[in-house]
Amino acid sequence: MTTTRRTFLQSSTVLAAAMPLARAAHAAGGDQIKVGLIGCGGRGTGAAGQALQADSNVKLVAMGDAFADRMEICMKALQEKPELAGKIDVPAERKFTGFDAFKKVTDLCDVVLLATPPHFRPMHLKYAIEQNKHVFCEKPIAVDGPGVRDVMATCELAKKKNLSIVSGLCLRYYNVFQETMKHIHSGDIGELRTLQANDYRGQIWVKPRTPQQTDMEYQMRNWYYFTWLSGDFNVEQHIHNLDLCAWAMKDQYPVKAVGMGGRIVRNGPEFGNIYDHFSVTYEYANGTKLFSNTRQIRGCANDISVSVVGTKGGGVMSENIGKHKFDFGGQPWRYEGKGNDFYQTEHDELFASIRAGKPINNGDYMCKSTMLAIMGRMAAYTGQQVTWEQAWNSKEDLSPPSYDWKQPLAEPKVAQPGITKLV
Repeated sequence: MTTTRRTFLQSSTVLAAAMPLARAAHAAGGDQIKVGLIGCGGRGTGAAGQALQADSNVKLVAMGDAFADRMEICMKALQEKPELAGKIDVPAERKFTGFDAFKKVTDLCDVVLLATPPHFRPMHLKYAIEQNKHVFCEKPIAVDGPGVRDVMATCELAKKKNLSIVSGLCLRYYNVFQETMKHIHSGDIGELRTLQANDYRGQIWVKPRTPQQTDMEYQMRNWYYFTWLSGDFNVEQHIHNLDLCAWAMKDQYPVKAVGMGGRIVRNGPEFGNIYDHFSVTYEYANGTKLFSNTRQIRGCANDISVSVVGTKGGGVMSENIGKHKFDFGGQPWRYEGKGNDFYQTEHDELFASIRAGKPINNGDYMCKSTMLAIMGRMAAYTGQQVTWEQAWNSKEDLSPPSYDWKQPLAEPKVAQPGITKLV
């Protein structure tokens, strides 16, 4: 029997009746917290290492991935870190592969780290919260409107159950940006009128197809280049800078967007059906504009930053503190406080919240910023103006017909503006 996203969601077990273990046993800080990793790629490996350093009494007890070789690469990398010695206990019987591995991992732990390709996030998160687990949830949280709405409902359930969901939108945990946002929100640059989010970078990894691979294995291993798995790169990566813009706007979101994009260089079959550049203009209800520009082409000038302009000043936000600078009413300002590893900080705060019995729920902004990125993709793919309501209520479901390793998949179509329909 083949399995679809619908049957995956329907097959989640009945909500557990017992109080979540972490709410009861871990509030005092004495008991060991068991961690499970779902998705053992580079980001999952990093998240596991950070989680294991976030608390003195944690242990990685289970791992899951679509592919066994990815799991072994991850395990080797973790075991090579001396700071993680004694915090890893994952014997062969607690390493799970396949599309249902997430359930087996979740059932064995207290905290779940979700780091698979974004398409799977809604079903994985839903199951984890149903099973009363705290979650670290990588960005983005979905690749389409139905997925975002599913996650929003799951986050509301987590609030009712007093469970933490910490988002992988890690820039919100950066001391530099937190201090900067205090100035922006207190009016030091006046009314915000223009934002520009740039993500110009070179080409990243690609995994060409090998002769023995089925359609599903090839697309899963080369997941970044298939919209149904990654959401396209303006969703998978540019979401960080778009989320900074949303944060600067006090988590208000635009009412409409129009954009363009395409494939100039990355147009071979190994690049699936995603674009290599986007340019999207978002407009807020008060007339403020957000100009979003992304490009992944080798040999070009790079820039990853967010610029903001207000009625009294402005500046540039950059992870590079040397490039991060502002002007507040004619007074230049640079951050002079303590730096931090924001990847580590988000895990530190997650585990501290579990110990304190004071759950963190990043659900609202992680869902809406994901939709902000999807909205831009929809505008570029179709060539149409897209409103927030159209994006939020979109019925476009990018799921494959089934999760079956052997069933052939249709060749993914590259979107054509003016021809591809807004759904």
